[in-house]
Amino acid sequence: MNSSIHDVDILLVEDNPDDATLVMRALKKCNLGNNLIHLSDGEQALNFIFGKGPFSDRKVEDKPKVILLDLKMPKVDGLQVLKAIREDERTRAIPVVIMTSSGEEKDIVATYASGVNAYVVKPVGFDNFSKAVAELGMFWLLVNQSPK
Repeated sequence: MNSSIHDVDILLVEDNPDDATLVMRALKKCNLGNNLIHLSDGEQALNFIFGKGPFSDRKVEDKPKVILLDLKMPKVDGLQVLKAIREDERTRAIPVVIMTSSGEEKDIVATYASGVNAYVVKPVGFDNFSKAVAELGMFWLLVNQSPK
């Protein structure tokens, strides 16, 4: 959906292709999906965020406005990605929203202890899911003020 890896508003890290498609459609419907990159696992996300591997021509300073991050993913899980983001001074201030199907208290506690900005359990049903994503996008891209 995005023409440049250097100008990303939303980084969507989601291994479920159906959920990713729903998120992208909901954001596009609100005119918020133009500068979006979708990656399907945590390893790709870390490479993108830190300008490594296939994203080595990308600068860490080209930060997304928000990262929508699934928790349970292959290779590197969302909690590990979140911790890496928070441990690096260059990326620490990027807003990270966990979007997951897990409502387990231990997951919620672990992500907040690691510095997540919001924890959202994916709603069941297309309409509820689309509405939740649209509201998240509107808040993080239009209402919230992040440091440059």
